[in-house]
Amino acid sequence: MGLRDFLHAFFIGSNLSEGPVAPLTRVEMMQTEGPRHYLKAVPLPRSGEKRPLVVVLHGSGASAEQVMGQAFPFSPLSVWLEIAEREQVIVVAPDGIKRRGQRAWNDGFADVASNPECDDVAFIGAVIDRAIAEDGADPERVYVIGVSKGGMLAYRVAAELPQKLAAFATVLAAMPQRAAYAMPETALPALIVAGERDPFIPYSGGKSCATLWYTAPSLGMEGTAAVWRKLARLAGEPAVEHLAATKGDSTRAIRYTWGDRAEEVQVRLLKIVGGGHAEPSRKKRYPGLFSRFPGRQNAGFEIAEEAWTFFKDKRRTPPSEAGLERNTFAETL
Repeated sequence: MGLRDFLHAFFIGSNLSEGPVAPLTRVEMMQTEGPRHYLKAVPLPRSGEKRPLVVVLHGSGASAEQVMGQAFPFSPLSVWLEIAEREQVIVVAPDGIKRRGQRAWNDGFADVASNPECDDVAFIGAVIDRAIAEDGADPERVYVIGVSKGGMLAYRVAAELPQKLAAFATVLAAMPQRAAYAMPETALPALIVAGERDPFIPYSGGKSCATLWYTAPSLGMEGTAAVWRKLARLAGEPAVEHLAATKGDSTRAIRYTWGDRAEEVQVRLLKIVGGGHAEPSRKKRYPGLFSRFPGRQNAGFEIAEEAWTFFKDKRRTPPSEAGLERNTFAETL
């Protein structure tokens, strides 16, 4: 690597694509708190069949534009645009409410006073309904994925709108120790991706002093996975896979999966040993400078592709048909 390439990688990062991407358009809609908007990518249909819908939730201080690769730094979740075109998936990226110059979510952490006072769950529900009505999204194949604060909102959406979802995924996010919403009662397939050395979201739980007033104590990542595992009655030891490491990558990924069948309820925890607060990716690399803080980015797999592999066989199924009974969170403990 020459000096110019080194400086580019250290200060800018990389933004590679391996195929065509679905075009983005902006959609405005009115909610009780006022006008809201989101970006959507709807590939040209190859048939008249309904298509899966993926809702992508950005992190705090980011935006729909950033998470869809339209603003710096290049987001690994923008790979969803490639998946959209290749797999005939509708992708939408809502924007959080702007507060103090930054976009934020009402993620349901009861002790975070800086959260905006808006009904983001209703907003996400309205976005889903509109995509089904106007864009031909399949109501049986609706998935949500969020990163950081967006991941925290994804847990809340999964708890409050389980009837709309077939599965959900969170990246670098945990559930609150004290929530402003009722704990989930319905089992859903869940993919949880966590950095073992995340300086913002401690793997073992609690609160990081680095996040100041933007977060409150959270459950540990394994404890968060256990909430969804117990709802699905997935007891016993998980299947364990050690993902191949990439040359020069000091992190490594371990995949823990409860549930044997891809088309049924599974809970998967992907632990990035040595990983920081950065979504794993080979193509969308954060600047090397970021490895010092907020931590190292795994290069062993593509997070959007991992989530699509997890999602694609899942369908929305009533709990009675899935052989699962509704439980209160307390009854699972």
